[in-house]
Amino acid sequence: MTIFEATCSAPVNIAVVKYWGKNPEKIALNLPTNSSLSVTLSQDQLHSKTTIRASADFTSDRLWLNGHEESIEKNKRLVTCLRETRALRASMEDKDAALPKISGLNIHVCSENNFPTAAGLASSASGYACLVYTLAQLFQLPLDASDLSIIARQGSGSACRSMFGGFVAWEMGSKDDGSDSKAVQIAPETHWPDLQAMICVVSDAKKGTSSTEGMQLTVKTSALLQHRIKDVVPKRMEEMIKAIQDKDFPTFADLTMKDSNQFHAVCLDTYPPIFYLNDISRAIIRIVTEYNKDGIKAAYTFDAGPNAVIYAPEKNMAEIYALLSHYFPGHQFDDSLGLLKNNAAPSALPQNFDTRISPVFEQGSVKQILHTKADDGPRVLETAKHGLLNPEGLPKRLA
Repeated sequence: MTIFEATCSAPVNIAVVKYWGKNPEKIALNLPTNSSLSVTLSQDQLHSKTTIRASADFTSDRLWLNGHEESIEKNKRLVTCLRETRALRASMEDKDAALPKISGLNIHVCSENNFPTAAGLASSASGYACLVYTLAQLFQLPLDASDLSIIARQGSGSACRSMFGGFVAWEMGSKDDGSDSKAVQIAPETHWPDLQAMICVVSDAKKGTSSTEGMQLTVKTSALLQHRIKDVVPKRMEEMIKAIQDKDFPTFADLTMKDSNQFHAVCLDTYPPIFYLNDISRAIIRIVTEYNKDGIKAAYTFDAGPNAVIYAPEKNMAEIYALLSHYFPGHQFDDSLGLLKNNAAPSALPQNFDTRISPVFEQGSVKQILHTKADDGPRVLETAKHGLLNPEGLPKRLA
């Protein structure tokens, strides 16, 4: 019996111009109320991995996520991605009788994240990007990354941006059918090698208000969101694209922090208000603000959760890590970029830094700090080495 199988991985992306809000008249298509722009981060630290197998022996479609079996039928967004890719494969089979009839076979999907799900670390972005990219490999679909991003968008809006590496814009589009709401690469991951990121994992708990629920409530109740959509984001997108193309860090940082602030202001303007930041998040904002008092050297941003991402030039990373280590002791540090290779301990705190701006938090208040960078988009992996399914088509690892 012939088995058809593919295994892929996909990255997270962290937006610097945020997407928050779906067009209420086009909910099924997952169309955004504004365009957005993100940085795709290295899969060495954060990624989703998915194996999909199609076989005539399977009696139904099945899905396992992080070792737990989940219902496919109850997940309308996943059903949409599967339906779209199967239809494209069926069309190919209709045109070429020599192609194996894969589109009609049941599939088993096994997906794992190497980081917490639903904690505000873009797990749905990497997860749906990985799902769609793996389906495309399984069905051998002749689509480019922008085409695939249109399908991934229908699973999770921000997933469309994880179809590319580097710096990626999600163009909101204007067509009623959503066919021009897609991701495009602004610059590849090699464009700005000096730009790095530090992720502070403040909480790996599932957030109290899901992104989907939060967006719907914000669109219904926030007047500030309407101002953001009409008057702020269009100009900010243009300015951010230029800053990235010019490798202009002060402008990039200024726009990034202002957009993060406004995103969370929109959440507070929602009724009832949504609180994603906590005391540690706010302390990180104060620390970065104090660090920047003599000139912008770092930029904070927060998605829908308390976890911080700090973008900065490589030369500033040791100082930033020294600051974080001072205020948030007892964390795990993922030093895959070799920040401390030649320095056993963090460097001293910057001169003229006012240490009174925040108390020192108790051990483990920040659970983990990851030092990372912009990197590539989805990868095809060797199933024999990286596959998640055993010979019977069941997960190798169950929770």
